[in-house]
Parts: sequence; structure tokens; C-alpha cells
Amino acid sequence: MGMQRENLLMLRKLAVVTAAMFAFGYALVPIYRTICEMTGINILALGEKLIVGQSTATPANTQVDTSRLITIEFDANARGPWDFKPGQRSVQVHPGEVTTVMYEFQNIQNRRMSAQAIPSYAPQQASAHFNKLECFCFSQYTLEPGEKKSWPVVFIVDPKLSKDVKTITLSYTFFEVGGKTPPAPIASAVGLVAAGLGS
Repeated sequence: MGMQRENLLMLRKLAVVTAAMFAFGYALVPIYRTICEMTGINILALGEKLIVGQSTATPANTQVDTSRLITIEFDANARGPWDFKPGQRSVQVHPGEVTTVMYEFQNIQNRRMSAQAIPSYAPQQASAHFNKLECFCFSQYTLEPGEKKSWPVVFIVDPKLSKDVKTITLSYTFFEVGGKTPPAPIASAVGLVAAGLGS
């Protein structure tokens, strides 16, 4: 009889603790909103205002340098039997502006392949100011025979880029990982001897 009473008392205590935990979890959102508004960290409240429609204008990106345009040219090199090309050959961007371009790839072989791309830049000084936010070059991909893919490159050109640079070329070399990739062309020994460099 005493054991049943203790069990019933424990069950009541657990029910009170459970109800208190639920109430605390339910109250967290208004508490968080109040703290955000009091401290000026108004992210949650700002998001709700935008949803309600009190303010639909997004703040201007002050990082964009609208006083100049830079031409970004896109190049694609495939080291192997597949199709690889940019969706467009060039775009003009303001430094600081977020831009997205697509690259298209197709495995035209009759076998599965894994591949990866390596980027390069011209002029070389642009590489430190060309910031990729998203790029297919960050990963390796496996494609089935005949499979087509389109991959985005999302980038920002740093406004600190020298004003002398008017054009940047972004070039990708796409190569098979762990496959029989054709070797890069090299000067032949005969050509070197003919040029007087082989001795």
C-alpha cells in the first residue's frame, strides 16, 4: 500500500515537471523576441515585419561598387572525352555584386566516371579578389553514361580589386578522377633539340 502511494506521488511530480518543461519551451519564442527587441538584435522581429508587409523594401547592399563594371569571361577545358562548357561566355558585374553563372557537363562515354574541376584566373592578381560562394569545383562528381548536369558558380568580385583590372577570365579544367586521363601536351625531345635547348 505504501509503495503504491509513493508511485502515485512520483507520477504526479513527473507530470508537473513535464508540464513545466512544455510551458517553458512554449514561452521561449516570445522571450527570445523580447530580448532581441530590447537589445537591438532585431533579426526575428525584422523577419516577421517583412512577412506581414510593413516593410517590403530590402536594404541596399552598400558593398557594391556601382561606379565601375568588370567583364568576367568564362572558359572550359575538358581533359577527356566529355562535353563541358559555360552556359554563357561572359557577364559584366559591379564589384561586390553577387553573381551566378551555370556550367554544363555531359558524360558522353558509355561508362560511369568521376571527375573534378580546377579553376584558374587571368590576370593572376585577380585570384585573391575572386570569391566563390558556391562552386562545383569544391567537390568530385560521379556521372552515369550520357548523364547531363548543370552546376552553378556563385561569386563576388572584391571591390578592393585594382581599378586597372577591367576583365577577369575564370577558366576551369575538368578532369577524370582515378581514370585514364590523357596526359598534358609536352614539348618533344626532338623539338627541344631543334630549338637548341636539348643539349
